[in-house]
Amino acid sequence: MTTDAFIGLGSNLADPLAQLASAISALACLPDSALVAQSPFYRSRPVGPQDQPDFVNGAVHLRTKLSPLALLDELQAIEQNQGRVRLQHWGPRTLDLDLLLFGDQSIDAPRLTVPHRELANRDFALQPLLDLSPHLRLPDGRPLAELRQRCADNGLQRLEPPTGEAPTPA
Repeated sequence: MTTDAFIGLGSNLADPLAQLASAISALACLPDSALVAQSPFYRSRPVGPQDQPDFVNGAVHLRTKLSPLALLDELQAIEQNQGRVRLQHWGPRTLDLDLLLFGDQSIDAPRLTVPHRELANRDFALQPLLDLSPHLRLPDGRPLAELRQRCADNGLQRLEPPTGEAPTPA
C-alpha cells in the first residue's frame, strides 16, 4: 500500500541551501518511494536558543510503501550522512528531517509521533506544507490553513529559487 508522507526539512549550518538540496536528492532515491513535489524554501528565526543562525526550511511530498518507522530510519540515515550531530535540543544542525504527516495516521510510538508534536505551532513547517497541498488536514480533521492563520510569526521569509531553477509544483 502506498501512503502520502510529508517531510519537513531544516538546516542552519554548513550552507543550508546546499544541505536541503542534497537531502531532497537523497529523498528522491529512497527505496519504494517517489518524490512527488518540493516546496519553496523559507528563512526563519530559530526556535529555542537564539544565539544560532537563522534556519532554512522546506517540505517534500513523498509517496511511499515504507512503514512509518522504516521511513524514519531512512530519514535519520540521510541526516547522519550529512553530518547531523545531536548536541543541543533545538540547537543548530546541518540537517533536520521530520516526518510531519503520514497519510491520515496518528502515530504515538516511543521513536515517532505523527503528526509532529509542534506542527500546529510552527509557521516554518505549516507554510511549506500548504504550498505543497493547500487543503491538507491533520488526521483529526483540522485544516492546516486554519492552524497557519493562528500560528505565531517566526519571521518567515520566502526565498527565491536560484537562477534557472523553480520549485517543483504541487
